[in-house]
Amino acid sequence: MPSDHRPYPPPRTPWVMAMTWSRLLFMHWPISIEALRPHIPAMLNIDTFDGHAWLGVVPFTMTKTRARFTPALPGPGAFHELNVRTYVTYRDKLGQDKPGVWFFSLDAASRMAVEAARMGFNLPYFKAHMSLDEREGCVDYTSERTDRRGKPASLRCTYEATGLAQRSQPGSLEAFLTDRYRLFASDLPPRQPERLWVGEIDHDPWLLAPASCEVQHNSMAAPLGIETPADMALLHMAQPVSVRAWRPRRLV
Repeated sequence: MPSDHRPYPPPRTPWVMAMTWSRLLFMHWPISIEALRPHIPAMLNIDTFDGHAWLGVVPFTMTKTRARFTPALPGPGAFHELNVRTYVTYRDKLGQDKPGVWFFSLDAASRMAVEAARMGFNLPYFKAHMSLDEREGCVDYTSERTDRRGKPASLRCTYEATGLAQRSQPGSLEAFLTDRYRLFASDLPPRQPERLWVGEIDHDPWLLAPASCEVQHNSMAAPLGIETPADMALLHMAQPVSVRAWRPRRLV
């Protein structure tokens, strides 16, 4: 049965990867559906809250990454990551809408992780030069994409929590943006949108705190032709979570 923090149970099959996400900042902007539609396969519907689609830029650190039945590796198993995402639904054969995340890009400091994710999960991962410095809960984060398979994109910002972390209320905007346990992916470029995969994850409920963020530079959405004004960002900093991931399966 579903737990009290997710709308459907995790898969019954064995998970294949485990990891921990920490120092995670959710940066979100309301975006028009029309701005996102050209970048998302037609078989996916763009999910909205109060009439708006949402674009997220999410920097964090990945640690304790490991395959099932193997120990975490201290080098390749720990690296920084940064993703650009939105929220979509897929209508199955029974006419039910399945909510999930669509990733426009995922930058990572580990070349091994980038290549493995591109091959095994059909996700648009790119190698980037990244650094993170944390002092008393304040995080300095920088990322510069170096992978020529993607357009130039970078982020330089400083962020910290400004209040207590707590669970989001069911039906709230925060829950809509973060309570997502499913991702969708199609073929890497050149994309063939007749093929679609779904991947599942599971973790404890997010504990989110209001946050502040000083942005020195942010061009992560520039490849989409979308502007992300720093003063319009909705910000939440998350407590670390331990995550399990399942092997993607083909839907179409």
